[in-house]
Amino acid sequence: MSSVDTNQPEGTPTWMALTAPDLPRATAFYRAVFGWTTRDDLFLLGDRVAAGFAEGAPAWTTYLATADCDATAKRVRAAGGQVVEGPTEFGGRARIALAVDPVGARFGLWQGRELPGCQVVNEPGSLVRNDLTTARPEHARAFYPQVFGFTLDRNADLPELDFTFLRRPDGHEVGGIMGVPGSADSRWATTFEVADTDETIARALAAGGKSTEPEDFVYGRMATITDPSGVEFGVIARA
Repeated sequence: MSSVDTNQPEGTPTWMALTAPDLPRATAFYRAVFGWTTRDDLFLLGDRVAAGFAEGAPAWTTYLATADCDATAKRVRAAGGQVVEGPTEFGGRARIALAVDPVGARFGLWQGRELPGCQVVNEPGSLVRNDLTTARPEHARAFYPQVFGFTLDRNADLPELDFTFLRRPDGHEVGGIMGVPGSADSRWATTFEVADTDETIARALAAGGKSTEPEDFVYGRMATITDPSGVEFGVIARA
């Protein structure tokens, strides 16, 4: 279990926001799948904030932590990315911005104020991983170290994949970049931890979602679920 009460170090995936055109349908789906409850525009796991939601085009958006949203936004632009919204205050919770990296992947910046971000991570029903998938990984691997000071290293567990870990300056791994030849788009993929992948799939199907067949992987049993709005996310019961 992992509770988060303070702002995360620079570059850490720290906030997840779901946007959907039909919020009642979307929130009902995630309540059924993860056992979340809702309060205002927040998903809760127990009494801790697991993610946020708002009306909009279907997506899960990953926000990366920053101690200075405005300064990081400047680095995004200097490294060849775009800042498409903000920086702006988010109701006293945080100072935020939305950006697009040079390969077209959308991500957010989150400078926590009243809310450090997701208050629960790395346990069933909460965020456990974020990875960027793109057909142009070399451009992404140049961009993110410039903005967040990441270092890169290969994944020795999966040498057959074009995958590199992203590590903060303190050496902590916070995600990765996966090269996917021929991929039509670039995006930050979100994975939630679950206690049982097969049971989670069953709940998702019953609630109107779709799923790939589960697969056993070096890190656990995984599947990709698509919610009723067409948004994909991963689930994993860790080994």
